[in-house]
Amino acid sequence: MKKKMTLAQRVNILRASVMGANDGILSVAGIVVGVAGATTNSFSILISGLAGMLAGTISMAMGEYVSVNTQKDAQKMAITHQKAALAQNYDDEVAMVKQKYVNQGISEPLAAQATKEMMADDALTTTIRERYGFNPKEFISPYAAGIASMISFPTGSILPLVSITFFPAKIKVLATVIAVAIALAITGYTAAILGNADRRHGIFRNVVSGLLTMVVTYFIGHLFA
Repeated sequence: MKKKMTLAQRVNILRASVMGANDGILSVAGIVVGVAGATTNSFSILISGLAGMLAGTISMAMGEYVSVNTQKDAQKMAITHQKAALAQNYDDEVAMVKQKYVNQGISEPLAAQATKEMMADDALTTTIRERYGFNPKEFISPYAAGIASMISFPTGSILPLVSITFFPAKIKVLATVIAVAIALAITGYTAAILGNADRRHGIFRNVVSGLLTMVVTYFIGHLFA
């Protein structure tokens, strides 16, 4: 029977999806708006956007895969070190866990009892969680994160591509900017929820960075018009 993903694993895949979509929106919007500043030829703008979508999809997927693999390797190394620490200095590890609980405001007798029971149940998981802050039974899949990014990046890219291609020439840049700003507000809000951060700041930061990117690329493109 296939093991179900934990909440933490699902959240990390969702995080990769949101970040992939956000990068897809922002990267391709910057490209097509920049090219639109240099030419009004819809075909040229579309081709440049499609090229950016393809390159970004591969780059984002591979980057996410490598990043998660690096994190996974670091976690495996921490597990190896912790196994050695438990074998060589078990009492010191018990004291470390107990002190962690005491520092959190738990009374010493209760901290000692909790430590004794948790170490007896699963010493490795307990010490890794308290020393390194992760659960050794919950690795994030680099394949899942890479695939999530590979799907979400081009999905996010579709919005600026469609906007810049099909809106009338007189309003296509403005319409694209507005559409992208709305999309970035949504992804910024979602990312803030996943990161348990301030929603307003998340939206503001995402939208402002996106608008600045489009303004700068548009005027750079305009210089070569």
